[in-house]
Amino acid sequence: MAGRIRDEDIAEVREKARIDDVVSGYVTLRNAGGGSMKGLCPFHDEKSASFHVTPSRGFFHCFGCGEGGDVINFLMKIDGLTFTEAVERLADKTGIQLRREEGDVPQGPRGPARGRLIEAHRLAAEFYVDQLTTPDALAARQFLGSRGFDQDAAATFGVGFAPRGGEVLFRHLRQKGFSADELVAGGLVGLGRSHYDKFRGRLLWPIREASGEVIGFGARRIFEDDRIEAKYLNTSETPIYKKSHVLYGLDMARKEIGRSSQAVIVEGYTDVMACHLAGVGTAVATCGTAFGDDHARVLRRFMGDHGELRGEVIFTFDGDAAGQKAALRAFGGDQNFVSQTYVAVEPSGMDPCDLRLAKGDEAVRELISGRTPLYRFVLGNVLTRYDLDRADGRVDALREAARLVSSVRDKSKVEAFTRELAASIGIDVDEARSEVRRASARAAKGGGREPGGRDTGARQAAPAAPQAQAAPAAPPVPNLRDPRFTLERETLKLVLQHPAAVANAARDVTVHDFTHPTYAGVWQAVAASGGAAAGASDASWPAGLRDRITDPLAMAALSALAVEPVLSPREPDTAYVVLHVNKLLELSAARRIADVKSRLQRTSPQQDPVEYNRMFQELMALEQRRRTLREGTLGS
Repeated sequence: MAGRIRDEDIAEVREKARIDDVVSGYVTLRNAGGGSMKGLCPFHDEKSASFHVTPSRGFFHCFGCGEGGDVINFLMKIDGLTFTEAVERLADKTGIQLRREEGDVPQGPRGPARGRLIEAHRLAAEFYVDQLTTPDALAARQFLGSRGFDQDAAATFGVGFAPRGGEVLFRHLRQKGFSADELVAGGLVGLGRSHYDKFRGRLLWPIREASGEVIGFGARRIFEDDRIEAKYLNTSETPIYKKSHVLYGLDMARKEIGRSSQAVIVEGYTDVMACHLAGVGTAVATCGTAFGDDHARVLRRFMGDHGELRGEVIFTFDGDAAGQKAALRAFGGDQNFVSQTYVAVEPSGMDPCDLRLAKGDEAVRELISGRTPLYRFVLGNVLTRYDLDRADGRVDALREAARLVSSVRDKSKVEAFTRELAASIGIDVDEARSEVRRASARAAKGGGREPGGRDTGARQAAPAAPQAQAAPAAPPVPNLRDPRFTLERETLKLVLQHPAAVANAARDVTVHDFTHPTYAGVWQAVAASGGAAAGASDASWPAGLRDRITDPLAMAALSALAVEPVLSPREPDTAYVVLHVNKLLELSAARRIADVKSRLQRTSPQQDPVEYNRMFQELMALEQRRRTLREGTLGS
């Protein structure tokens, strides 16, 4: 077992692995000014961006959930990696050769490393692509041709073919050094009486993460004698593949999605191919499962929703009953998006792949450009279920449709939709307005109960059992943004972000100058690292400090301080730095003066003249120090 990675190699990884490049594989980042970038946090659900990345300092911090750290911490959190695995992946990405310390590092039992599973999938994808050119893959190539895809299209999307033999891939990857356990864990191989290839005799699409790494496959049946009847097989859940978090084509579409704030949701792999080849570069598809909340969260991170009703999410559905049901399900999740939601359905029921084959690329682009608001599509679906020629049918249709109108997120459109509803049913608009208001009121009243009827309001607490000697509760930690601690916060931001500028001015700062325990914890890490001067020549300065902290509150504070802009309207100069540090030290001196005066008043000069004179001399020295600091502050 290899020893631990050398510290200097870890520092080199931190220095050379650009955090904005790594984070951009998971989140669409936009310029936030002051050398900072921001996007939607990948660690909690939000609709307004509070996730900040500062490339110059190699740090990220979410002001919504408090997650923060360097590029290594980001990979550990988002992909569930160990520290070593994250360093190894970044080293591979940046071409750094890692060296190990002498001696073994004992570890407990664990499953296959993520890096090994990713590498196995990369080699499997290459193997399948090579197999598509063999004589045995003739049926696969013919199928692609019948769907309008030539050799170049297959190469663009990495489409491949799985040989019909039962252990061809298994033997190939075993020769590459992979264990049977790794291949089974990755979902490439099954285990029955013996090991067998999961995908046999099928056309395959590699399923990639947004970063481009292959993590699974989708496989289509092309031979009549295939013993598995299902038209499509997809990789089952594995340590690296979670179908509810994966969107096929996102690796190719993410940049265009971020640029245009548009995403087109289609139903299959060939539909994604058809859209991209036709010029709709924002198309993605789910992988063997319905579009759900987790998919919406993934998309939002790349669309860059920032709390405004802009951007478009366009669903394409077949015109059949299943498509109608899918549209209703999509409308149920409409609140997942800040963007406007639309539906694009071809009148004759053709999906994008069929449409491209029958009418060409332009027809696919027109399908998307001719989108209909999802609300209007679902409203039409509702009204078709009622006989509007009968009075009772119109009443029932109005009640159901009013609930739909009242749920529309963009309230500025409710009046227009209400008028449209009245015209569609054939009733007076005032009657429609009244029913929409009643539907809104009913929804508001029902908002206090969770699904299942559980009340989310206040509950009467049961009488507490008497305790023998309850320990006194610890005092609450003050709010970090309390104005009392502004100087402490700003000084630490300068130390973390501009260590060279603050090094000389902060020579006399100690942990006792920080009254907030969390800020004191951050300064202790600074002091243990050699003070601000140590960061002047260290590119991984904040990351190294974070490694010294064990308190989670101090960890979160450090990552926030490392990315939050300083209050200076320009690059902090020496005068600005001295001003803040002197003010901090002056306040600290004032607190010590007050303490000494209090003790002096309680000490008798007759009964304890030595201690009284010592404290008096201390008080004089403190008063002189405060005057000196005040003069330095005024000079700055």
